[in-house]
Amino acid sequence: MKAFNQADSTTPKSALITGAGGLLGACMSEHLRAANWRVIPCNHQQLDITDEEAVRRSVLEARPDVVINCAATADVDRCERDVEWAYAVNEKGVRYLARACRATHAELVHVSTDYVFDGSKAGFYTQADAPNPLSVYGQSKLAGEGAAQEELEPTYLIRTSWVFGVGGKNFGSRLFAYVRAGAKLKGVIDQTSIATYAPDLAARIAEIIGSGEHGLYHITNTGVTSWYDFAIYALELAGMSEVVIEPCNRADLNQTAPRPHHSAMRCLLSEKLGLAPLRHWRDAAVDFVREQLAKN
Repeated sequence: MKAFNQADSTTPKSALITGAGGLLGACMSEHLRAANWRVIPCNHQQLDITDEEAVRRSVLEARPDVVINCAATADVDRCERDVEWAYAVNEKGVRYLARACRATHAELVHVSTDYVFDGSKAGFYTQADAPNPLSVYGQSKLAGEGAAQEELEPTYLIRTSWVFGVGGKNFGSRLFAYVRAGAKLKGVIDQTSIATYAPDLAARIAEIIGSGEHGLYHITNTGVTSWYDFAIYALELAGMSEVVIEPCNRADLNQTAPRPHHSAMRCLLSEKLGLAPLRHWRDAAVDFVREQLAKN
């Protein structure tokens, strides 16, 4: 495996990042800029990936070495109600990006999800496990993976789970927003996976690009948790242990889309390449809470 080295002429030096207005896109932009990449960040207003002509034009104009697709819909329940919209963003948009990358000889990084699994496995899901998504969201994300692979060979597929961080709409930042608003809090106890800190995920994606090893990766922090346990720990770190969180089951929330009961993942490819596991989510949460409190 090649080490990530900015002096290596084969290492990409420019990246077009879709969904740059979101949490992961912003972290990705910040990380690559710090590593002296030329970054072309595109939020939804600047580039709607469901517009094939706009995608083609943007990639042709930018001529990046790599396109990193952080644009997606994570609104699981809306996907269930609006199937066409879900597939437009999560499958067609990916296909358009892959085609544009093929035309410009760029690499593609596409970010997918643990929701491609049905959650029935007792242990960790690896790349050897067959996907079986329960929801339209998971189905459309799996279709996006297939679209990327069909259209473009040099592709990095990154499945991740429960991404949290400061900014954007994620369960970590929303927790503190709800506390400030005085909302009644509920935490799901019967759904488990691995919480993944966006800056850690961005750093690992950059490392993978630098390796030049295309393929399917499962990238998360370590340590299985529930929404409830994450919230309790984050509030303890923030000195807010007095805040009451009511434990509940996922079914109690009457949500439209089904969720996988247990979707923690392990990455066989990372192990093969000698990439060290990312830190425990609890250690990442310390940084998250510190930054969150500093912001507010």
